[in-house]
Amino acid sequence: MNEYMLIMFGATFFSAMSQILLKQSANKTHKKLIYEYLNWRVILSYTIFCIVLVVDTYAYTRVDMKYGAVIDTFTYVFVMVLSNLILKERFTREKLIGNLIIIAGVLVYTL
Repeated sequence: MNEYMLIMFGATFFSAMSQILLKQSANKTHKKLIYEYLNWRVILSYTIFCIVLVVDTYAYTRVDMKYGAVIDTFTYVFVMVLSNLILKERFTREKLIGNLIIIAGVLVYTL
């Protein structure tokens, strides 16, 4: 595994963190409609998305496409774990099965 693959894993983690920030913002009640879109969580989240896009685009120049696509799917796994840790959402059977299918697909694809 080269360093660009590790960079892509880091980018998928930050992408998942930005989705958690968006969910936190959506769960809050805002005084005005405009504050649903212009608050620090949303602005930070979209900033992270833009940075991840640039980092992933560069990393794709150094990583085989077949591995890049597989690494990007780990965002779903990170979101599930971070949702449990940060948002205190429960793991459901459906979420676990879905993520196990994703991991199985990654293993089948890479092997």
